Amino acid sequence: MPETVRSRFQRVMTGELPEDRLPIIEWASWWNLTIERWQGEGLPADLDKSGIKRYFNLDVDEQFWFRSIGDGAVQKDARHGGCWIENMVEYEAMLHYLYPDPAPANPACWREIAAQQAAGEIVVWITLEGFFWWPRVMLGIEPHLFAFYDQPELMHRLNADQLAHQLRVIETFCRYCTPDFMTFAEDMSYNHGPMISKEMFDEFMAPYYRRVIPELRARGIHTFIDSDGGIEPLIPWFEGVGLEGILPLERMAGVDVNRIRANHPQWKMIGGYDKTVMHLGEEAIRAEFDRLLPAMRNGYFIPSVDHQTPPGVSMADYYLYLRLLREYAEKACK
Repeated sequence: MPETVRSRFQRVMTGELPEDRLPIIEWASWWNLTIERWQGEGLPADLDKSGIKRYFNLDVDEQFWFRSIGDGAVQKDARHGGCWIENMVEYEAMLHYLYPDPAPANPACWREIAAQQAAGEIVVWITLEGFFWWPRVMLGIEPHLFAFYDQPELMHRLNADQLAHQLRVIETFCRYCTPDFMTFAEDMSYNHGPMISKEMFDEFMAPYYRRVIPELRARGIHTFIDSDGGIEPLIPWFEGVGLEGILPLERMAGVDVNRIRANHPQWKMIGGYDKTVMHLGEEAIRAEFDRLLPAMRNGYFIPSVDHQTPPGVSMADYYLYLRLLREYAEKACK
């Protein structure tokens, strides 16, 4: 049987190599400024995200992000990192805006996506807001970190309600389409490592992961954490609650996919390609693929930009990057 978009992805995620090449994906959508630049360089202006992927002959993935704040909610502090609530009373007053019904407004859309997935034409994934991310959204960046100490009851309430919402999402979406993989949005590291201690993770996050992950894995869904920054110290924490992989593996934070592979032989990875070299010409782009090639040859790893392609990358640069990505994706499987 010839390989398909989906079969290649699934084979890599089970530690095998496809017969022809690794997946060619752009897991994160592009920055708006990048798209605006490319439209000035010839990219058609009427393409949506999937259309852009097809335009560049990428393998197509379809993502569904299930937000936990519904329509009509008004943010208390609308600045970046600002809060929606400050305490339990405000949270309970806002509940009727939270955890919206995950049932689709247009079930035919989900059925069409499932049909494309079944035909092998696309990879489907969902994103849920994780147990560090969600309290931070609600409380704001700085108050969230104090809340681990000052409002533990509220922290647990937020995550217990979020867990219930996640379970509803999984059950509802899987009636129509079982995702190939999923991510928990977390962003709980910066360049120097985790923002919280292992003790805080064990108390406020691990119990909820241990409830939801079995529901995902029982359906054959590969489970990933989405966190920027220096994530390598976090991998044992996530392994301990049953998670299987991570993205985007930011090189600027010192993340090394070959070191991860040596220390965690079956840990799943997507990303890892240093976006800061994409505009520096063929020699630099090729050198970065050479760095990644050992991990590419060992399975469980799909190379991709380690976050959104920046606007400093011209469309000609991007075409060059894609040509070399395809070359190395084939080389890894020989």
